[in-house]
Amino acid sequence: MSFGILAIDHALGEPRSVADDAAAYVGADADVAAWGYQTFYRAPDGVGVTDLAAQAGQAALDRAGISAADVDLVLLAMADVAEYLYWDPAAATQAKLGALRAEAFLVNQACSSGVAAFDVVAGKFATHPDHRVALLVSANRVCESYWNRMDSSAAITSDGAAAAVLVRDHDAYRWLTTEVVSDGRYADFCRLPTGGAARPFTSAADVPEQIGNPATLMNRFLGGDRLAMIRYLRHDRACSRTVVERACDRTGIHLADIRYVLHLNGTSKGLQDYAEQIGIPLERTNHRLARRYGHFGSADQIFTLGRLRDEGALHPGDIVALTSTGNGMHWACTLLRV
Repeated sequence: MSFGILAIDHALGEPRSVADDAAAYVGADADVAAWGYQTFYRAPDGVGVTDLAAQAGQAALDRAGISAADVDLVLLAMADVAEYLYWDPAAATQAKLGALRAEAFLVNQACSSGVAAFDVVAGKFATHPDHRVALLVSANRVCESYWNRMDSSAAITSDGAAAAVLVRDHDAYRWLTTEVVSDGRYADFCRLPTGGAARPFTSAADVPEQIGNPATLMNRFLGGDRLAMIRYLRHDRACSRTVVERACDRTGIHLADIRYVLHLNGTSKGLQDYAEQIGIPLERTNHRLARRYGHFGSADQIFTLGRLRDEGALHPGDIVALTSTGNGMHWACTLLRV
């Protein structure tokens, strides 16, 4: 199966200073400077995830010179909750774009969604020979009633969306493979306690607390067992590297041949640790852009790929790995050839 990226664009919330706003989220005593972030993005009240998705999708289609009427597949990848429950945000995005001839498909596997979604596109192209154009949109809009954008993950979370126009037989930014490693033993460590079928909301006042800090949640899930935590951290590191190695093995590419690895827009320390475990220099990751923009849920990789492309940092033949980790747990890697 052969397809490549014809165009990438994005839509962001409004820029906010981390230094100025951190106290409202984590208190005045937090060592925010150590995280390495300068700016995060917050969408105005009333702007939902599908609004951002449609804006990014339309911008990417305009850049590609393709009409929404010519899109065969609209795929929405997201990590947070949408504007409504019992509602399909992928179909809503399709309608807002006016891509009414296209199939709409949702991928919602936490922060791994945007990377794993490339495999869905490959599958749809393989089983639908008449499909020519897919619009992959990855979007994030924090629901601040449930999620503290500076404490509920190991990153400062921003609002924004990135979209890629994928075209069959297009040879630039060509998809090579996608690999995913999943381990459901850790599925319960991070979840909203109420609001689902197990414990439904019972009244307008029945609003859950925000999801807590991930390190605290994992420690609680493991029963405070320090050895179990060490085993989990080793497992996480191993899976992060294994999924990249599997992608390389499937395509016959050496890990050392990868020019850029674009991971989650994590903290400076987090990305430094990740670069070391993958075995690449920090400057060949998304570290610089992460500091400027924050973490867009599942949209980091497409967004940073687009920024590097616009900057002229990528050259024909370069291999780029889009990698991610998502609650579930999932570790994902998509390889592209520029």
